[in-house]
Amino acid sequence: QVQLQESGPGLVKPSQMLSLTCTVSGGSITASDYGWGWIRQPPGKGLEWMGAIVYDGRTYYSPSLKSRTSISRDTSKNQFALQLSSVTPEDTAVYYCVRGYGGYIDYWGQGTQVTVSS
Repeated sequence: QVQLQESGPGLVKPSQMLSLTCTVSGGSITASDYGWGWIRQPPGKGLEWMGAIVYDGRTYYSPSLKSRTSISRDTSKNQFALQLSSVTPEDTAVYYCVRGYGGYIDYWGQGTQVTVSS
């Protein structure tokens, strides 16, 4: 059973960087054909795909967030991370890390609330 767990600060000040880590258990982030991504849901809005890092280290980003987003990984810890720069209150959301396979998401983390506020 694959499990994903998000961690990171729940409060970030405007203009600062949001950093989250996803720790994966029950499966390797380097296993072939799997992708590991981030999705967020602002209050009262729908889900927004932010980007992903696939098993071989390639990254993909949402065009609308690409200039502010970076996804990286630490294979020794079986973790991947999200960095979102220059945050504003509009970046307030529940952030989820997920696993994808064949275009589908098959596992989700429980989600973590991040609030951008001074």
